[in-house]
Amino acid sequence: MSIRKKKLEELELMSYTDIAYEIIKEDKKKYDTKKLFKEVCKLLELDEDTFVEQIGDFFTALTTDGRFIFIDSKAWDLKENHKVNIVVDDGDEEDIEIDETSDEENSEDTEDIEDDYSDEAVDDSKEDEDDLGDLTIVDEDDINDISIEE
Repeated sequence: MSIRKKKLEELELMSYTDIAYEIIKEDKKKYDTKKLFKEVCKLLELDEDTFVEQIGDFFTALTTDGRFIFIDSKAWDLKENHKVNIVVDDGDEEDIEIDETSDEENSEDTEDIEDDYSDEAVDDSKEDEDDLGDLTIVDEDDINDISIEE
């Protein structure tokens, strides 16, 4: 049944967005927010004051309702009227940068890096040995005899 042929009592049981959905579906055209809400108000026999008070809420309801899509920042349409094309960009071969160094060059770079880090590791272990040399083993009986130096 056409939305425009429904009785007022039936329309009053519907939300503004449900009425808007039926209007767009029936007319098969896009509406800007103002015209669409004027059409809803006309069907519900609402006055101009209600229009002014409720248009912001109507706009918010349209944006949160998954059935609608805002086209070109000026008109509402139904999502079901639009096909979504998903384009997967594989990238162009020209845009891909390839490191063309040989395996020999790569192995030399790796050896240099390993040499840098291995020297530091040896130095750290020597410092640890020096620190351990200063330690002494203390028995429980000797704890009271130890003086703490600042």
